[in-house]
Amino acid sequence: MNELPSSLRGVLIQAAGSQLLLPNAAVAEVLSYSDPEPIANAPAWLLGRVRWRGWQVPLVDFSRLDGSESSAQAAAGGRRRVLVVKAPGGHARLPYFAFLADGFPRLMSLSEATLETLAESSEPGSCIFARVAINDESAVVPDMDEVESRLRSELPEAA
Repeated sequence: MNELPSSLRGVLIQAAGSQLLLPNAAVAEVLSYSDPEPIANAPAWLLGRVRWRGWQVPLVDFSRLDGSESSAQAAAGGRRRVLVVKAPGGHARLPYFAFLADGFPRLMSLSEATLETLAESSEPGSCIFARVAINDESAVVPDMDEVESRLRSELPEAA
């Protein structure tokens, strides 16, 4: 019988006044910010596409997507980062997407002693999987499947 590890690695990302917690394994690369290529008629949370290793990766402002910020309050250009993540669905046309981050993400060890679930999302269509506390810091765990679903509905070429 396989046992779960006693700790997991996570990445804590500052994003427009809140923090996102992602599994370390989901993160493909952290890039310096460059202005994304705009997408016509995209919602405010879809900032455009960034080039990465031959891919045109959609860039998501999670604070706008989840409705916590009506306008981006990102850090000055020199501190902004783009966090490229693996899309969970395994779709050939959308293998990656990216989150806008303010500064460098922090790698953390997570265990039952350091991670507490404050609330799980019960709202259908919410992009928040759960709200958590990590050593007294609050964070949001994105629902990666829902983020990917919204991207696929906004980007016909990714469907």
